Amino acid sequence: MLLWLSALFALYVSGFACAIEGLQPGESLAPGDEKPAPHIALLLPLKSAVFGSAADALRQGFQAAAELEMQLPERLPVRVYSCFDEGKDIAALYRQAIADGALAVVGPLTRSGVGALATGQDIPVPTLALNVMDGPSAERLYFFGMAVEAEARQAAQLAAQEGLRQAIIIATRTNLSRRLQFAFEDEWRRSGGALLREIEFDNDPATLADIVEMPNTAVFLAADAKMARRIRAYLPNKLPIYATSQIFIGNANTLANYDLNGIRFVDMPWLLQADHPAVMIYPRPVAPLSAEHERLYALGIDAFRLIQLLLGGKIEAALPMDGVSGRIGLDGRVFQRSAIPAVFARGEAQLRNTPATTVLPMFPDQARGVP
Repeated sequence: MLLWLSALFALYVSGFACAIEGLQPGESLAPGDEKPAPHIALLLPLKSAVFGSAADALRQGFQAAAELEMQLPERLPVRVYSCFDEGKDIAALYRQAIADGALAVVGPLTRSGVGALATGQDIPVPTLALNVMDGPSAERLYFFGMAVEAEARQAAQLAAQEGLRQAIIIATRTNLSRRLQFAFEDEWRRSGGALLREIEFDNDPATLADIVEMPNTAVFLAADAKMARRIRAYLPNKLPIYATSQIFIGNANTLANYDLNGIRFVDMPWLLQADHPAVMIYPRPVAPLSAEHERLYALGIDAFRLIQLLLGGKIEAALPMDGVSGRIGLDGRVFQRSAIPAVFARGEAQLRNTPATTVLPMFPDQARGVP
């Protein structure tokens, strides 16, 4: 699986270009005729060579949810604002949206964009950033994203709930793998578990040769699908193995998934539970998307639902909420997303009958309330 999520922590496309890129049905603005009007502003790096395709997948999901509810009374139209580099451009883009009449803002998408918006920026309307960051922020700024560290923490919770008391972590040399490793290790220790070993796998099977079946022991793979398939071949069949959604590239890849049989992981209802009531009502993308872009499409759907709640002042009454990206709760001003457990069996990801995990803060040692 492409490790595109790790790239969300850095944005390096230079240059400045901000424009209204797309509008909801019923709105048609010609260049130079952007008349101020009440709307929801969606701020995304659609012009970025690095993040453009990811941003567009999220835009599709957001607008699919908006179109579904546009017939309801008093629904605001959506204006989509795009730029090249959120780290450099987001402050000007945000000010433009407010000047154009935005009553709520969704975005930016990247970590650098969220950081730029959160520091030194006045936030006059409810704003839902599509990534997370540590530290204090403006009162009307909320956070909602797909941080994979939360999934690593859920994997640790699942292993602890299933009675396992010691763990082996197998990681690779990528930054994303290290983030997964550190998150799992932190949550595992918090649950009272013991850490037996941390192994860095560099395609040498010898580093895994002495791993044997041991009672009450879990293995966590801080790896993507490609590396997980390689590692799985050298591990005992009966050893409980856990991972994140990074190993799931869709059930259409049956032959590749056979190599992952027995691995437990967590992912979105959007990919695992098509018959869930919260999932069934929303349209699928017109053109097929990869699994990672399907997740962003789902995030866009839930982002639209959350900004509606923020606009209506109904957050406390509506949460927790069954979203297409998971069960959503609120910790301070960070929307926490709880994925659902699954396991690979006969080359296919299947739901597991496992107790639900508790959604913990992304930064457990930091206060997340309003400063």
